Amino acid sequence: MPGLAVDQKVSLEYASPARFRTLFISDVHLAMRNCRASELVSFLQSHDAPLIYLVGDVVDFWRMRRGGKWRPSHTQVIQELIVKARRGSKIVYIPGNHDHELRAFAGTKAGNIEIRLRDLHLSLSGRKYLVIHGDEFDVVVSRARWLAVLGDIGYDLALAGNPFINAVRRLFGLPYWSLSAYLKNRVKRAVNSIGNFEALLAAEALRVGTQGVICGHIHHAAMQNINGVEYINTGDWVESCTAVGEHLDGRFEIIRWTGDAKANLITPKAEAASPAL
Repeated sequence: MPGLAVDQKVSLEYASPARFRTLFISDVHLAMRNCRASELVSFLQSHDAPLIYLVGDVVDFWRMRRGGKWRPSHTQVIQELIVKARRGSKIVYIPGNHDHELRAFAGTKAGNIEIRLRDLHLSLSGRKYLVIHGDEFDVVVSRARWLAVLGDIGYDLALAGNPFINAVRRLFGLPYWSLSAYLKNRVKRAVNSIGNFEALLAAEALRVGTQGVICGHIHHAAMQNINGVEYINTGDWVESCTAVGEHLDGRFEIIRWTGDAKANLITPKAEAASPAL
């Protein structure tokens, strides 16, 4: 399928808040020092939908156990979601591997907020989508959790090194470049080649009788056809600040949020997306 990088600028001006039929958000990693919580707060204030999926790794318990940094903006993310639920939005929380402790509460409901292990989403067009975090299909997480934790620590170190690397790059007139995003993308590509992450998720979607799958986990926003299955990945809120929106007319889009309601970066449904490195 033709590709359009998610960082390519598209001129759009949304009224605030932009109304969607469904919003999908994953990999926020609250408690991570580099979590882009402030950007997510502005996104939530500028976008609304009657149904919001939190597709895993919203709260990062791994970081909390390692003395993660919980900031006021992290609390504000939770508050914004609670406000949306109180105003009538249904919020479905599907835990991932970093917040897997919440899987023990699957099936519980508090007001308009419900925790589920996975869900089936019926789009306006009548297509069914399996909504799942996806870590179950990552061979590193499922078979070598110690390696996943080690890689997670390495990712933190790379994030910490980004400012120093880019300070040097600025001296030479070079644009911003993310070592952490580069390394994570390379590692995830390696994992995909071994575990065939995307193909396994597409196969699972076919197994449960859906035409598509919406997931997170690998921090790589994408929208593509795999063996007849529509594979959609929501990306993350550590570096790329991406979410997926189902429009009121049923169109799906990947949204990269810039923090400005008048400057959204959007990838159309028919095209693939990849995070800027």
